[in-house]
Amino acid sequence: MDAPGNNGLNGTATEEAPQASQDHKSLKYSLLGPSLLKAGQDAVDQRKVSEIIYEVSKGSKFFNHEENRDKVLTEKIKQIVAHKERLERLDLSAETRRVDDYIAELESSRDLTQIVVHIDCDAFFAAVEELDRPELREKPMAVGKGVLTTCNYVARKYGCRSGMAAFVAKRLCPDLIVIPQNYEKYTAKAREIRAILAEYDPCFESASIDEAYLNITAFCDENRMDPQEAVQQMRARILEETKISVSAGIAPNAKLAKVASNKNKPNGQYFIPNDREAVMDFVKDLPVRKINGIGRVFERQLNSIGIHTCGDIYPQRAYLSQLFGDKAYRFLIQCYLGLGRTKIQPAEEHERKSVGTESTFAEMSDPAALRAKLRWTAEELEKDLARAQVKGRTLVLKVKLHTFEVLTRQTVPPKAVHLAQDLYNYALPMLAKLEKEIPNFRLRLLGLRCTHLVSTKKVGLTEFFGITTRKASPNPTPVEDPGSADIQLNDDNENSEPFITSEQPSRDISPKPIDNDLDDRIPPNPADANLAQDSHEPSKPDFWDCPICNRPQAADDRTFNAHVDSCLSRQAIFDVLRESGEDSTNNNSPNPNESRSAQRKASSSSPVVAATRKRKLGAKGTSEDHDPRQRKLFFT
Repeated sequence: MDAPGNNGLNGTATEEAPQASQDHKSLKYSLLGPSLLKAGQDAVDQRKVSEIIYEVSKGSKFFNHEENRDKVLTEKIKQIVAHKERLERLDLSAETRRVDDYIAELESSRDLTQIVVHIDCDAFFAAVEELDRPELREKPMAVGKGVLTTCNYVARKYGCRSGMAAFVAKRLCPDLIVIPQNYEKYTAKAREIRAILAEYDPCFESASIDEAYLNITAFCDENRMDPQEAVQQMRARILEETKISVSAGIAPNAKLAKVASNKNKPNGQYFIPNDREAVMDFVKDLPVRKINGIGRVFERQLNSIGIHTCGDIYPQRAYLSQLFGDKAYRFLIQCYLGLGRTKIQPAEEHERKSVGTESTFAEMSDPAALRAKLRWTAEELEKDLARAQVKGRTLVLKVKLHTFEVLTRQTVPPKAVHLAQDLYNYALPMLAKLEKEIPNFRLRLLGLRCTHLVSTKKVGLTEFFGITTRKASPNPTPVEDPGSADIQLNDDNENSEPFITSEQPSRDISPKPIDNDLDDRIPPNPADANLAQDSHEPSKPDFWDCPICNRPQAADDRTFNAHVDSCLSRQAIFDVLRESGEDSTNNNSPNPNESRSAQRKASSSSPVVAATRKRKLGAKGTSEDHDPRQRKLFFT
């Protein structure tokens, strides 16, 4: 049997193929799929593969959907080219200087001190299956059902790849053996591999079930090992202990390591030295499609303005922001410089934006079957939310029609949801509405996703306030009374206020102008004085740092809560005084005393102020006893 890269399967193309190829050149390239650059396909004639995919899928719903997408993209590219032609007639020297300044800024922050490794298992699902069935190693084999999730390297020689429809792969390779997925088996094997990775970087980052990023800088320093030697040792251990081969990329950052791991697949590694010149030489001729984050659509757009490699980005730098937006422009400049992140951390520490699950299936139209699938999806999402310890304020329903059109609908429940029954109840009306709106409603994918997440972790007092505990010294020093100290704002700590969940209601209190010539000091809170005295007691060996004023306080719940309340009130008062003081400074009233008198009279009628005044009466029960230096706050 001949692979497409040699001489077979040419008879499938009709006599009209040359003309069709000319008319649908971009469509044929798009039909090759997102996994075009997967390892093991370098010797495959992709032109012949695209012809076969084109012929076997022509007239299908998938083909019609892709054809429409291609027309939309082609029209958009025409607009991009026309826009660039208009820009070429303008003076863009200022924009060029702005980009050059950004490049200089990035160069000054280039970090070449870290050693980042990207580990990628070779045809992972297929390799795990081959452990149980060794006879498949020399035969074309793939894992999947309607769509392939992976292929072994024998099947890749025929153009088969992940993400390809099984019937198309069968046409490319009639002898292809397709095995259904067994995720329990793959997850168990992944745990074995991760246990080894943790020995080289305990904080390694799992990118997927068969990919991981590691920072081995500390490991190499502690063991006085060369990075290539350390990675070679790691890969050998994984192969020996798990019987799975992995490939690796070693580079100064994660972006380059990801590209490098695909260079010497399977069972190989590639090293990019921590040197600026070596990095620039590597990316100069690197096709932009090989950069993680640039797919088929963006690749075509870049190609239309003459950008095929990372080295082509610099000559076009003045047009990038105007044509693709500021975010894409910054991303491309970083690609040109070979820059990427060096911070590697566990996936659990990344801020989760959403949690979702979806599944693809054969076309389904029966309402009862769709509801059963929706309930199953809700139950799976509940498990995922429980593992992530979050619940969602927004619920999103995603469906793919039999025409391959993808639709999403979302709703905002009155409370954050995480239980399967609630997820199902709020998703069902959205599904029912789509059934009414769309004739001949048939689905091939259904998913649910929660966004605007709220943590469900149980937090103690110290975690809630961000409190750090410190041991009392043998000779403890008195705790300074924050009430008698001058209040200062620290911009560095503007985000250090106690955590408040989004479920708590927010209140907006707008202050009115206040007197400007009174004493700026705020009387000390008696509770704070008592708190300071309590902190000297030998029975209180520990102190908690107040998250507001950062001063140590006695490690007692009641007194600490009282102090935090006092600090919060004092800071709010200070903010009011500062803002109102600025307003009073700008007041050009000819008689300031009259102005202040009018303010006092106007405010005295406020019920809020009256109530506040009653609460402020001293032990003698008269308002005449109150300190004349005390500021008056007026709230609406």
